[in-house]
Amino acid sequence: MALAAPASDAKPRLNVPPAMAAALRLDPVGLGAGPSTPSPSRRLAEPPKTPSPSKTTYSDRFIPCRSSSRLQNFALLDSPLSPAKDDTPYSRLLRAELFGPDSPKPTTATSAASASPNTNLFRFKKDHSAPTSPFAKAAAAAHHDCTAGSGDAPSPQKPPRKVPKTPHKVLDAPSLQDDFYLNLVDWSSQNVLAVGLGTCVYLWSASNSKVTKLCDLGPRDSVCAVHWSREGSYLSIGTGLGDVQIWDSSRCKRIRNMGGHQTRTGVLAWSSCILSSGSRDKNILQHDIRVPSDYISKFCGHRSEVCGLKWSHDDRELASGGNDNQLLVWNQRSQQPVLRLTEHTAAVKAIAWSPHQQGLLASGGGTADRCIRFWNTANGNVLNSIDTGSQVCNLAWCKNVNELVSTHGYSQNQIMVWKYPSMSKVATLTGHTMRVLYLASSPDGQTIVTGAGDETLRFWNIFPSVKTQTPVRDIGLWSFSRSHIR
Repeated sequence: MALAAPASDAKPRLNVPPAMAAALRLDPVGLGAGPSTPSPSRRLAEPPKTPSPSKTTYSDRFIPCRSSSRLQNFALLDSPLSPAKDDTPYSRLLRAELFGPDSPKPTTATSAASASPNTNLFRFKKDHSAPTSPFAKAAAAAHHDCTAGSGDAPSPQKPPRKVPKTPHKVLDAPSLQDDFYLNLVDWSSQNVLAVGLGTCVYLWSASNSKVTKLCDLGPRDSVCAVHWSREGSYLSIGTGLGDVQIWDSSRCKRIRNMGGHQTRTGVLAWSSCILSSGSRDKNILQHDIRVPSDYISKFCGHRSEVCGLKWSHDDRELASGGNDNQLLVWNQRSQQPVLRLTEHTAAVKAIAWSPHQQGLLASGGGTADRCIRFWNTANGNVLNSIDTGSQVCNLAWCKNVNELVSTHGYSQNQIMVWKYPSMSKVATLTGHTMRVLYLASSPDGQTIVTGAGDETLRFWNIFPSVKTQTPVRDIGLWSFSRSHIR
């Protein structure tokens, strides 16, 4: 009769739950198990056999490559602590109490290791090395495309706008006077150009190039200023005798003659219903053609001839410039100027109100000044000042874009286009051989006409249209024409 083996000789069994034992296929092994059948504990202890030595065994533990981690970007301690901080009296006393009076002085490395981390702990430094990933450029381009429409991303810089350097039309204007204080050219809202030549006023239609002689003041008088009303139906004329005449251009008929000035009337300015006139007698008269009197009020503030007048676009303020180097700002409620600006050092003829910003006024000085200044008429502060290098004769804002044009006299006789508020030069145009004393803008805001003592009127396409904002076509060489205005 066979005896059972003692319990101490039995193979130890793992204390595994039945479900796990079934999953691991741990079948109980009896006493008579052969040597070829391993025990469950041996099955777990033995590593799995690899089917082929050429295959690599992968584990579930990921060990990164230290060379690609760029851990040098994290500055744990940028600089060791200075020995002077460890050699304070308190540190020496504490070291003597803890380690005895004969304890050695710690080295810099020991002090740095025992001290608390400085403020550079885990501070990430910018990596200036080039990206090594082949997808870095593609990712950067995708990021740029995603942020192109956001407000934070800067918009790409537009190329400078091209402005034709030559006029597309030239008109001969005999007897066009070379006088800085006169204003003899104006362009109406109905696309008709008015020009004062000697004692006569001529109208030139920009639509069909038709020339009409409006009036002749006679041998004892002369034309000193012309200015259209805003609707373009009536033309005001300032005369050498000091009168102001109102003409109906459609009928070529004079409807009013208003006196009041003692000498020549060299500048005129229309508001909605008020006509202002400036004279060599230093006064500014306000005319209302709805009442029978010659004028309704008089502004006295200049000490010399008034040569510049412009109403603001809202008709609230009137700016006047004079040969006394002053720029004055008036309103209808006061007989005294609300602003007296005296920074110019020469006569102020060039005046222009911005159509894009309320209360922004530009003014230009004569030969001794040469500067364009920008003013905030709400408080009288100078916003900017640009030295143009030559006499400033005229200023005009473009209504389509935030740019302005200036014409100049001594000594360069040029026309300059400026971008506001940077005041960078868009273009510099030349062609006149004398001072460019006269300037007017077309109704669409794209073309200007300039006049000079060389007895020519030149038409320039310098501004884009209000809709397309595209560069104007350079047609100067192909449609260049020269004709007479009379």
